[in-house]
Amino acid sequence: MLSVQEIGKRARQAAYPLANASTAIKNQALDAMADALESNKDRILSANTNDINDAKARGIGTAMLDRLSLNDKRIAQMADGLRMVRDLSDPVGEVVSMWKRPNGLLIGQQRVPLGVIGIIYEARPNVTADAVGLCLKTGNAVILRGGSEAINSNKAIVDILAKAATQVGIPENSIQLIEDTDRQSAVDMMKLHGYIDVLIPRGGAGLIRTVVENATVPTIETGVGNCHVYVDGDADINMATDIIVNAKTSRPAVCNAAETLLVDKAIAEAFLPVALPALEQKNVELRGCKVTCSIYPSCKAATEEDWATEYLDYILAVKVVDGIDQAIEHVNKYGTKHSEAIVTNDYQHAQRFLQEVDAAAVYVNASTRFTDGGEFGFGAEIGISTQKLHARGPMGLKELTTIKYIIYGNGQIRA
Repeated sequence: MLSVQEIGKRARQAAYPLANASTAIKNQALDAMADALESNKDRILSANTNDINDAKARGIGTAMLDRLSLNDKRIAQMADGLRMVRDLSDPVGEVVSMWKRPNGLLIGQQRVPLGVIGIIYEARPNVTADAVGLCLKTGNAVILRGGSEAINSNKAIVDILAKAATQVGIPENSIQLIEDTDRQSAVDMMKLHGYIDVLIPRGGAGLIRTVVENATVPTIETGVGNCHVYVDGDADINMATDIIVNAKTSRPAVCNAAETLLVDKAIAEAFLPVALPALEQKNVELRGCKVTCSIYPSCKAATEEDWATEYLDYILAVKVVDGIDQAIEHVNKYGTKHSEAIVTNDYQHAQRFLQEVDAAAVYVNASTRFTDGGEFGFGAEIGISTQKLHARGPMGLKELTTIKYIIYGNGQIRA
């Protein structure tokens, strides 16, 4: 088993030729990788079964098991995601702006790869394929470090993808997995200064906090999603019900799932008796404020901790608020700057929510579940950034590049 340091050295060596790989070669590799996933489906599912059995033996919960599980459909989606990335425009080499100075210098900004991208993530083996595809298309070498719960799945997927890519001309070691799942290997990766150009954690709040506190390489915070849906006083009750049920239950273990429902007191008595039973039919545990519990007594009493919790499970906090001002205040206090939604027929309220809520994605009359690279037309995503530098929201191809200045002269010297 290679050391983390040796993996870093190999990635750095691969990054230079990979940065100059042609779009045609990269697209050919993406095609080959997609085909390889499908033709090796049985191998991947067998490895995933081992991970699932180990996870069950360790008592991992239902929501996490869902994130870990692969099936025919999810493998097909992984392959389709690679093909979607193939079909997207290659940002590398794009000149995004150019201007001429009075001295005749022509100065431009050109997109170039970041270099070596490190990704630390938990549970979801489909992230492996998404990350590899996006990094390869943007000419970045990638070092992956998944959680122990998905190690067999990740080893199989990375081996399949790396072999398919190198067979069509992608430099060897452009795609690597740290197979050591001991905590120290993650810490070593966080300190690969000189080898990793940016480190992206994908997972729960604990993982992201650990990376931010320990890394000596630049990091991009992603993923923690304490997301809200606010139902305004004149909202369409049926629309609002459909949105909160979708935002909470379509896939509760992902970061764009809603965790708190805020309801204007002007509509609470009409809305809550419609929406909350619909959520309970989906097996959602409801934790409400005093007003919510008085209107819908089957709710459990919410605590202060509930407003700040990313459950990633079939649990929803519910609070009745005194209008849009209190809703915005609550969201900005407890939210994690991920995805927030308002359901309203009031144009002014919609505009206020869009402008005043501090989050990467803010919705009017739509589910928070759309905060996703594929849904935004990016093909796939490397993660959803909740910070403001250098990327924010779903990070697709352009977010995995940086710029360099290119300057054309004809003999100019500085006075």
